[in-house]
Parts: sequence; structure tokens; C-alpha cells
Amino acid sequence: MAWNAPRRRLASRGVSVYPWVAAYSFRRHAAYPLGAFAEAITNTVFGFVRAWIVLALWDARPGLGGYTAADAVAFCFITQAMIGPVQIFGGLELTQRIRSGEVAVDLHRPVDLQGWWLADDLGRAAGTLALRGVPPMAAGLWAFDLTLPGPAGWAAFAAAMLLAVVTGFALRYLVALTAFWLHDDRGMQAVSLIMSMFFSGMVLPLVVFPGALGEIARMLPWAALIQMPADVFLGRCSGAELWSVYAFQAFWAAVLLAAGRALTAAARRRLVIHGG
Repeated sequence: MAWNAPRRRLASRGVSVYPWVAAYSFRRHAAYPLGAFAEAITNTVFGFVRAWIVLALWDARPGLGGYTAADAVAFCFITQAMIGPVQIFGGLELTQRIRSGEVAVDLHRPVDLQGWWLADDLGRAAGTLALRGVPPMAAGLWAFDLTLPGPAGWAAFAAAMLLAVVTGFALRYLVALTAFWLHDDRGMQAVSLIMSMFFSGMVLPLVVFPGALGEIARMLPWAALIQMPADVFLGRCSGAELWSVYAFQAFWAAVLLAAGRALTAAARRRLVIHGG
């Protein structure tokens, strides 16, 4: 195939194939800027809807969860900007390849299946962040005069975002692999969507969850997707607390990626057993 030629040239020079996969994915997901802009407008509109709701809530309960009203509004717009990169509402194209049987080709490539799709997802996240992340934040800055972090804050947020994307990929990869056994993954996708929206902080900041529910929610892997990067952006984490956020995200990313490797091995054995 023509698209294999750059990969072969890179391999002949001793260069890893994964950066090429990420770059190709970035180009693919940045190829339709008008479509991405339309999605960004939708995210921006919902950012305003959420902002007006939280302003009413914080007007009734000032200081709820330790957030100021300004923090709550900024939380709405930064999380709307993060929807695309973290892929709260979507899965992996791997699911369709499993259902169609094309995954057999993926498994015969001389590269790791999980590593290939992780590289692909990192490229997708970068492309989506560039096209869909800026408009919601720009609109929030214009309408509500939000306070942006300084250079150190942006660097801290970038690290938290990278870990959030990897953790989100690890969760979606596990859901995608269930198609090897279930054949129709729509049920698992629906459960994953509900869990992701409720326990990530996408609907409301986890800091407003009461008592034990809030404590449990902040210990689950979904908290690493939205709540923790948003707290870093808001400057609520510094010093040892910031490193504990990174450690939490890295822990869940490592655990979920390890689970994905184990499930990949089981899926490969199942495919071979069934003559794939």
C-alpha cells in the first residue's frame, strides 16, 4: 500500500513507527477544519449553557466545593475545550475493525497493537485540541473575563492533559476489545459514556459531590480525565499536591494500559483459536 512506504523508509533508518502513526493521525483529524469548527461552536454553546447554570447554582451556594463562581465558570469552558482531546463521547476506530475482521491485519503488523492505537490516539488528540479546544476558551475569555494561568501553569496543565489523554485511551481501548467477545459493543459503549460523564466531572465538578460519593468519585480513573486537569488549570494544585495529581493519573494510566495488554493477549488467543 502507498501509505506503508513512509513507514518502511522510517523503519529502514531505525526510526520508530509510532511517531509516524501519530503524525499521520494528526493530519487525518486536522483535514476537515470546517467540520471541526462546527463541533467547536457546539461545544462553545454548551459552555455558555453550563456557565449560566453554575452561576445560578453558585449564587444560591457561594463557595460550593471550595470553588468561587469564577472558578466554576472557568471549569465549564476548560472542560468543554477538553471534550475532543479526551474523547469523552467517542470510542476507538478499532471497534469497527474488530467487528469487520480487519483487526486480523492489525495483529499481523510487526508492531504492538496497543502501541499503534495509542500513537494514533495521541495524534487525534493533538489535532482535536488545536481545532476544537481554542474556540470555547476564547469565547469564555471574551464573555466572562476568565483568568488564564501563567507559563508555569500552562506547562503543568499540558502535562496533566497528556496523562488524561493516555488514561482516556486506556479506558476506551478496554471497551473496544470487549467486541472480541460481545461482537456488539454498543451496550459497553453506553455504560462507558455514562460513567465517563458522571465520574469525570463533565456534568458537574466532582468537588460538589457530597460525602462518600465525592470521595469515591475522586478515587476512580475517570477523575483523571477532566476534574484533575481542570483543577491544575485553575491553579488549585501546586507543589506536592500537583505531583500527587500526576501520580494519580500515571497510576491509573499504567494499571489500565497493563489491563489492556493482558486483554489484547487474550483476544489474540481467541482469534487464533477460532481460525482467524
